[in-house]
Amino acid sequence: MTAVRAVTARALLFDMDGTLVDSADSIDRVWRAFATRHRLDAATVLAALPGRTAPDIVAGLLPAADLSTVSAEVAWIREQEEATADTVTEIPGARRLLTSLPPRNWAIVTSASRTMTERRLTAAGLPLPAVAVCADDVQAGKPDPEGFRAAARLLDVDIADCLLFEDSAPGLLAARRSGGTPVAVAAPFAEPAPYRVDDLTVVTASVSDGLIRLEIRQPQAHAETAEGIRL
Repeated sequence: MTAVRAVTARALLFDMDGTLVDSADSIDRVWRAFATRHRLDAATVLAALPGRTAPDIVAGLLPAADLSTVSAEVAWIREQEEATADTVTEIPGARRLLTSLPPRNWAIVTSASRTMTERRLTAAGLPLPAVAVCADDVQAGKPDPEGFRAAARLLDVDIADCLLFEDSAPGLLAARRSGGTPVAVAAPFAEPAPYRVDDLTVVTASVSDGLIRLEIRQPQAHAETAEGIRL
């Protein structure tokens, strides 16, 4: 059975990779190449990725590396990502949802660079946001809430009036810490969130007087579990 849950918000804040775009193939290829380059276990490298910025990932995987080495490795990763950007596709429902929203009612908060954000959205056929907070714009990446709070300020809304769409454990933790309301998109069920969806085809938005009204269709089990969550 399906439950329809209605919720209102002033703005929607979206993670990008895994939430709006499916970049898994590109990311997997690049970071497996990084693992080979440094003789690291590929599974360990891939497990370190979700929700984190490239500098944070590289520094964690190469603890002996100095700042210049980390910067050089991040530049190498960006070059590889550029070469594979055309493999990115839309998460089902993303285009329909984004195009139903006025530009000042949504933003992207991503651990990708600004260049890669624009390239991946374009490759997936999605609109570019009026507001994007990227890896280049924050001092601390997810799970720190800095990015989500910055996006709310740029949209001139209270973070408490925002719904935050995320697919990773660090991203959902950042969303909870920010003071906004998380929506888990195809995320591990162990991660708490008051709303859970498998993709964005089940989310419908209408906007009136600057207020977004969302209808979220969820499997009954998701809805019942979410009702018991206290954030």
